[in-house]
Amino acid sequence: MTSLEIVDVLLIEPTVFGDDRGFFFESFNQAQFDAVVGRNVSFVQDNHSKSAKGVLRGLHYQIREPQGKLVRVVEGEVFDVAVDMRRASPTFGKWVGEVLSAESKRQLWIPPGFAHGFLVLSDSAQFLYKTTDFYSPENERAVIWNDATLDIRWPINGMPILSAKDAVAPSLDRAEVFAAATDF
Repeated sequence: MTSLEIVDVLLIEPTVFGDDRGFFFESFNQAQFDAVVGRNVSFVQDNHSKSAKGVLRGLHYQIREPQGKLVRVVEGEVFDVAVDMRRASPTFGKWVGEVLSAESKRQLWIPPGFAHGFLVLSDSAQFLYKTTDFYSPENERAVIWNDATLDIRWPINGMPILSAKDAVAPSLDRAEVFAAATDF
């Protein structure tokens, strides 16, 4: 486990056992995960997406019923980003990004209070994530992927492939954010 520049976001590197037959690793162990994050975390939903090269999904979050996410890639490679949306946090508006791939098997823990997005770097990618709360469309919010204040250094030349919703997301200064830790 590695704390990133925003210490609440953790990079998790599982122990992988491999030989000429293939590999084995525990992709999730509740007791070990709780020990790493320092608290009991309950997951209620698993999600699976597949996207083509150049697709950028995000930056998404839920303003009420916020979701913590444990994310990983099982096919391909993505650049995964977490943005601190907690106004009272010393890292508000800061971001961290990591390359996640099926090959590395690394995972990212993104706690509640963060916006999340990813860019597909390989021909396609399958992305799995566990969430700490259920999807709530009425509470879903987004920040535009290329917000000048955030200045995320996406590894892309040109425009990514966006959903209609993501293409018109507001900038950080117009987005609804979490006022305090009690928001979640």
